[in-house]
Amino acid sequence: MANLSLFDSEEPPQGSASDAARQIEALTAQLRHWEHAYYVLDAPLVPDSEYDRVYQALLALESAHPELVRPDSPTQRVGGAPVSAFEQVTHRVPMLSLGNAFEDDDVHAFERRVRDFGDLPPTQTIQYAVDPKFDGLAISIVYEHGVFVRAITRGDGTTGEDVSSNVKTIKNLPLKLQGKEFPPILEVRGEILMNKADFAAMNARQADAGLKVFANPRNAAAGTIRQLDPRVAAARPLRFFCYGAVIDREFSQRLQTQSAMMNWLKALGFPVSNLSQTAIGAEGLLAYYRDIGRQRASLPFEIDGVVYKVDSFALQENLGFVAKAPRFAIAHKFPPDEVLTTLQNIEVQVGRTGSITPVAKLEPVKVGGVVVSSATLHNLDEIQRKDLRVGDRVIVRRAGDVIPEVLPFDGNVRGADSIAFVMPDHCPVCGSAVVKEEGEAVHRCTGGLVCRSQLTQSIIHFAHRKAVDVDGLGDKLIEVLVDKGWVRSPADLYRLTYEQLISLERMGEKSVRNLLDALEQSKSTTLARLYFGLGIRHVGEATARDLASAFPVPAQLMDATEEALMEVNDVGPVVARSIVQFFRSADNRKVVEDLVNPEGIGMRWPVVSQESALAADHAFAGKTFVLTGTLSAYSRDEAAAIILERGGKVSGSVSKKTDFVLAGESAGSKLQKAGQLGVTILSESQFQSMI
Repeated sequence: MANLSLFDSEEPPQGSASDAARQIEALTAQLRHWEHAYYVLDAPLVPDSEYDRVYQALLALESAHPELVRPDSPTQRVGGAPVSAFEQVTHRVPMLSLGNAFEDDDVHAFERRVRDFGDLPPTQTIQYAVDPKFDGLAISIVYEHGVFVRAITRGDGTTGEDVSSNVKTIKNLPLKLQGKEFPPILEVRGEILMNKADFAAMNARQADAGLKVFANPRNAAAGTIRQLDPRVAAARPLRFFCYGAVIDREFSQRLQTQSAMMNWLKALGFPVSNLSQTAIGAEGLLAYYRDIGRQRASLPFEIDGVVYKVDSFALQENLGFVAKAPRFAIAHKFPPDEVLTTLQNIEVQVGRTGSITPVAKLEPVKVGGVVVSSATLHNLDEIQRKDLRVGDRVIVRRAGDVIPEVLPFDGNVRGADSIAFVMPDHCPVCGSAVVKEEGEAVHRCTGGLVCRSQLTQSIIHFAHRKAVDVDGLGDKLIEVLVDKGWVRSPADLYRLTYEQLISLERMGEKSVRNLLDALEQSKSTTLARLYFGLGIRHVGEATARDLASAFPVPAQLMDATEEALMEVNDVGPVVARSIVQFFRSADNRKVVEDLVNPEGIGMRWPVVSQESALAADHAFAGKTFVLTGTLSAYSRDEAAAIILERGGKVSGSVSKKTDFVLAGESAGSKLQKAGQLGVTILSESQFQSMI
């Protein structure tokens, strides 16, 4: 075999910086070519020893000229220094979820919707791009001028975590794109996973070393990407498969179809599954589904279904979106894994809001690659509907990463010793009365924060990464702090002392210092995170963001009436009543006052100046909007954020004070009321032109 390297020895030649730059460029190109052949095409061009020799030569050159090290160099895959935390990043374009199909009828219904909403004649055939549905971790990767710059997890679809330092270690992911036919900014989307054989080998190495073994390849991939030390990711056998990209109108018109885009991405150097193809009509989709199903067990990686996408970009655009999913695509899931086991007991758990949840304790059984020994039974009504009793033989069903479900087994022979479940009338943790409110399926403990379990769960929620994010404060440690009586409210977390923490088992000086530092860092947050962290019933992340915009001072929220709260986007009577009831508690008010008082805990957040926004003299400034119906270009939260950023206000109900109603598809009573009151109604295109 011809020697393709530039050096005949281990030592790089000496020369000027310009000579070194040319040599580095040539060696980098050579190594990239070999890496693509080896990791993407599975067609090695040279022995490993030759690759290693050229790699070492490049490393030596870069060591001699560190100013010439490029971010897309093959040497930069090894993993850099550990990071302290992952930065939250908002996706330029949301990573939407897909609707699901489970039966053949669902696929035929999908095609009928495509035909109806696309206004297609009955005789016109529809071509689809079809792919396996990888059971991995969804990721969005951004390239600028053909060079890798950032990788972001899906997160909640709107905001994810910047895991670039881990993702760039993946060997089959190009750090620099091939050719020149790509836009200045290209956002590629795909899945990170591990092959079954690689996963088994890694688990064997972990076991031999006495380290943690993983339940399945998906958990291993997801856990690796969320490691704070990139060197851990670099040592694990991660792979990437591309399934699409965010492209502008110019490129979509040039490529015209999803299948053409996948060929284009493959030409840029991205790994694309060789199972991707096209199919005609619903019958073609079902034929592909059955074919992939037959191959599933022999595939090198885990899949949990297939994905169908309308191939034509023009038709995709015409079809648009419904809620947070595209109309032009759907995931067809494989049947869930089911295993027979025994229901050994039914216990109850007490949640953050006092909910008493029955939990099935099962004879441990492996389902879908995961050992399942317990599963939620949701509520008493569900148990009675399924007629489940302790001692029964039951079916445990699990599909992909879905929570296991317990179902009755038709062949069950119930013995005389089977026991029907009875909901306790007193909380098993604090002894307080258990009640079931009218119209609810859930029983609740009335103990509030007197109940140790509710208190523990509320502190766990407050410290969660989506709330104030106290890094290193784990659930077990919180249980200990509550049990010792050191933490009786979220504010007490910030009163913990070094002496208290160092006295705990497994808490060394470094761990204590890190936790105290993390608590101090968590004081600097956002108002939306703080509102979410309070754990007010029915107040999720999106509602907390809306409340933070409407009530930029906590005292305003604590004193708000139900009527004022219902002026906030998507806050209805139930949520408004829940917020008012929360702040009727003197204890809850004191906790918030402790947290925000500069002389107390002193939590702080960036203040958005309404005055500066109004001074921009934007068309939205000082105007009140109401959002209704399903928007195609934005989620409601995104549209509300655009309005607020430009000095506008967002209300949940139409009144004479409303200036504009932004109406999407299937708009209802709010649109009718706007017409009755003579309020200006905007289409999405009109809204975008005003932006």
